[in-house]
Amino acid sequence: MNWDDTPDTTAAERLVGSVADREDQAVEAALRPKDLGEFIGQEKVREQLDLVLRAARARGATADHVLLSGAPGLGKTTLSMIIAAEMGAPIRITSGPAIQHAGDLAAILSSLQEGEVLFLDEIHRMSRPAEEMLYMAMEDFRVDVIVGKGPGATAIPLELPPFTLVGATTRAGLLPPPLRDRFGFTAHMEFYEPAELERVVHRSAQLLDVEIEADGAAEIAGRSRGTPRIANRLLRRVRDYAQVKADGMITRDIAAAALAVYEVDARGLDRLDRAVLTALLKLFGGGPVGLSTLAVAVGEERETVEEVAEPFLVREGLLARTPRGRVATPAAWAHLGLTPPGSPGAGNGQQDLFGA
Repeated sequence: MNWDDTPDTTAAERLVGSVADREDQAVEAALRPKDLGEFIGQEKVREQLDLVLRAARARGATADHVLLSGAPGLGKTTLSMIIAAEMGAPIRITSGPAIQHAGDLAAILSSLQEGEVLFLDEIHRMSRPAEEMLYMAMEDFRVDVIVGKGPGATAIPLELPPFTLVGATTRAGLLPPPLRDRFGFTAHMEFYEPAELERVVHRSAQLLDVEIEADGAAEIAGRSRGTPRIANRLLRRVRDYAQVKADGMITRDIAAAALAVYEVDARGLDRLDRAVLTALLKLFGGGPVGLSTLAVAVGEERETVEEVAEPFLVREGLLARTPRGRVATPAAWAHLGLTPPGSPGAGNGQQDLFGA
């Protein structure tokens, strides 16, 4: 229900990946809330943003520029659309990687209508020349268009109508301070609590005309990694299972059986997550082990392990990054039902570790 798009094909291929694929994008369009009252979760952000928008409407002015940061799938794109709807303004959607030249940005800015909302996803990936042009556009609603080359080049100032820029980023630390400081309102999107995700699942089930019991929604929410987009994706897969294997009603047992088929366990870990933990525990005794070595052990690229699997494992307290390498936590041993070396009942040495 509250999700965003980030270009990461590796993560998009996973059932528990937080990046939207084509199917997600099509479903999200129908499930997205239309105003702040329908938006579930992010209570502080909603309250603060509501004040910003109400004050702007009362003054008859455009809203301040807004910066939304947080992991993919938490609601940045949805909030940008809600901002436009609340202000009664059209919205233009683009992304940082699509703006590689200052001319690309100038073309977009010069075609904006007064009060229009420009949503710039992954704003930290915009090219530096375009970024510097954006400074003046945000502050003075003006851009300088360079005509000609060399000594004969001239700068022609182009006045812009007042507009609202909504920037979204998954890596706020990569934004340069001059750009970050030009946003009048900044907000960080937090991961969702299970109770909030249950509300997301119930709302989406109603819109999708899916019958679901409270314990079924709780089972899906508990495996959704704190992300509404993942909750809705799991709901659709569980719906398919319920229609084929049962009477269409989603109960806790049906949800658990369906997600077992898709290899999503009770904590939301999938095949890749468990492969990383299993290699770390069984092959390397819980670490420390280097990232490259761990990636080779699971047959994946280094970037896949570091950017796709590790963030959730670290957030769940199952894996720690140390100067010496990756280390499994006691919770990782417990989750896989293994006994750490040196613990009572554990064998000694590599022979026991490999089960030989």
